[in-house]
Amino acid sequence: MTEFVKKRPRRFIAGAVCPKCSKMDTTVMFINDEEEEVRECIECEFSQTSSEQAAEDSAQEMVTRVTPVNGKAVLDDGEQPLKIMQMPSDKN
Repeated sequence: MTEFVKKRPRRFIAGAVCPKCSKMDTTVMFINDEEEEVRECIECEFSQTSSEQAAEDSAQEMVTRVTPVNGKAVLDDGEQPLKIMQMPSDKN
C-alpha cells in the first residue's frame, strides 16, 4: 500500500517580480518538506528558500557612516561629533 503524501499548495504572489528573469506575476510561494518557505519562478525556474534569502540579505548590508560597528558609530575621516554649548547670558 502506498503512503499518503500531503500535497502542498503553491500560491501565486500578486505583483511579485522574479529577481532572475524580471517577469511579473510568475512567482509562486510554497512550503517545502523541511518546513521552509520557498519562492519559485514558473518561467525561469529560479528558486530560493527563506533561509537562503535571509543569508543573502545579511551579506548585502551596506556599510554607511551611520552603520554601527561593534556598537559604535563610524565617523568619516576628519569629522568630529557636534558639541552643543550653552551661550553665556547677557547681563545688561
